[in-house]
Amino acid sequence: MRLKLLAIKILTGLAVAGQARAGNSSYFNPILPGWHSDPSCTFVPTLNNTLFCTTSSFLVFPGCPIFASKDFVNWNLASNALNRPSQLPQILTSNNIQTGGIFASTLRFHDGTFYLITSWADPANSGIKIVVFTTNNPYDDESWSNAIYISNLAGTIDPDIFWDDDGRILMAMAGSPIQASYIDLQSGNASGLFDLWNGTGGEFPEGPHIYKKDGFYYLLVAEGGTRYGHSATMARSKSLAGPWENSPHNPFVTARGTDRYFQSVGHADLFEDSNGNWWGVALSTRGGPKHYNESIYPMGRESVLFPVSWPPGEWPIADPVVGGMRGPLPSSIPTFASVNPNYTNVSVRDPDIVDFTPGSLIPKHWVHWRAPAKPSSFTISPPGYANSLRLTASRANLTGDGDFKATDGQTFIGRRQTDTFFSFSVDIAPNSMAKDGDEIGVTSFLNQDQHMDLGIVYSVKSKAQRTINFRYRVTALGVSRGPIPPVVSVPIPSSWLVKPIRLSILAANSTHHQFVAAPAHRPNQSRVLAISNATFVSGDGAATGGFLGVYATTNGGQHSMQGYVSRWRYIPLGQQVDYENIRINSHPSD
Repeated sequence: MRLKLLAIKILTGLAVAGQARAGNSSYFNPILPGWHSDPSCTFVPTLNNTLFCTTSSFLVFPGCPIFASKDFVNWNLASNALNRPSQLPQILTSNNIQTGGIFASTLRFHDGTFYLITSWADPANSGIKIVVFTTNNPYDDESWSNAIYISNLAGTIDPDIFWDDDGRILMAMAGSPIQASYIDLQSGNASGLFDLWNGTGGEFPEGPHIYKKDGFYYLLVAEGGTRYGHSATMARSKSLAGPWENSPHNPFVTARGTDRYFQSVGHADLFEDSNGNWWGVALSTRGGPKHYNESIYPMGRESVLFPVSWPPGEWPIADPVVGGMRGPLPSSIPTFASVNPNYTNVSVRDPDIVDFTPGSLIPKHWVHWRAPAKPSSFTISPPGYANSLRLTASRANLTGDGDFKATDGQTFIGRRQTDTFFSFSVDIAPNSMAKDGDEIGVTSFLNQDQHMDLGIVYSVKSKAQRTINFRYRVTALGVSRGPIPPVVSVPIPSSWLVKPIRLSILAANSTHHQFVAAPAHRPNQSRVLAISNATFVSGDGAATGGFLGVYATTNGGQHSMQGYVSRWRYIPLGQQVDYENIRINSHPSD
């Protein structure tokens, strides 16, 4: 497919389907690129007309990210609601699961307090727990409370929290039918479990949200699974006890039965801005039917925004989700700095230019797979190694083995792939490895079962035969993605070993990743070691999206090894928003 490389100023004139509104402005989906599934948002006029959103985080840590925007287009990571293992110890001690953790949160603001209600899913151990985190300052990690545990009478996931006019608090849950109970946030007790709505007949009714408008209770749910049939549907009633009336416009929002580039649209939430305009957010995957059928969408489920028309007393109608959108975006955009002088801006779309300077902190948008068992395994500028990140290797590699336990720890840190086209690179000191199996490298990582790695590996075959090799390998356990590429092992030239080596992962195109090595001081001598299909780091079963990061392991060895990486770069190069349209990014690379 021939792609048109169009600049942003050209794409802003893109005509799209949707309802015409006065004062509309252009914007592009996804608003939160990269893996940001199951979005839930709350608009807070009293905090400078700011929109706050959260998304699912599953097993990554920090988790429950809180994003903030005043124009609904430019987003900042305000905080991570789950930022200390003490808040939810299961994030540190969970079994070797790959698809559990934090599912589908709901974020709401009520009487000056933010409430994030979510489910922790670990069926093999603790089952499904419902927890609530609260804060009065969404820009401060430490202000988020420890988990408040709520009785899970329905025994399912995807809790919603709704304050009724009489002050009672309702928690709706996934299920067929959708069920609800009244909860006490002080005691954690739940009572009076009752049925709400069966949905329209689609499978897996989940992700409920309740709104009250014009004398009606409106119930928005996700239906149809999370693949092609995914959708959001709506019903309303004068009473929570029913009867519930299906919307004549169901499905409320979906891409089902279309060939749009944005597919699997569903799991939505609604909010009203300060001008009385209604909006919806939902998850979606990019690539259209062809790439979706081939399971090539390494960024996973992303967050999209769409205008909603909701006249008084009538049913809401959503604009279809496409790459180029138009809507009544806010016109006044106060800066974050003027409102929050102590807030460190972390823009979702910014590149990573990280040199690990002494005294700096690990960027707040970087994550681990589960909370690190030993935070000291990631140390910036230790004595004698300024401007580097020291990685204390874990016994387990990225996959783990039969003896792996979450509490053993896994030395991995990464950031989401947020762009269709990107360049990710780090410099690695090759002289810190001394024993057989020692390995430091870069990875395109979905979970422990699915990742593509390029490592520098120390190998000992005999006392006289010791080598340091590049090793590229793909792990794809329990998924069918065609033949797995063979392992590539290449000796590193001795002239490369005296200085840091630059390992890179680049998007060769929208479907393949390229793995490259070069002497850091002579990057023009780069070698392409592998090109691999991104289907190996995609897929519905994983439910997450791709990360790019570094790892260090002894590959089962019981000895200690410390490696050093420097000059971390993630450069956004382009964002594909339709079959033939790409937004070109221009960022510094050094």
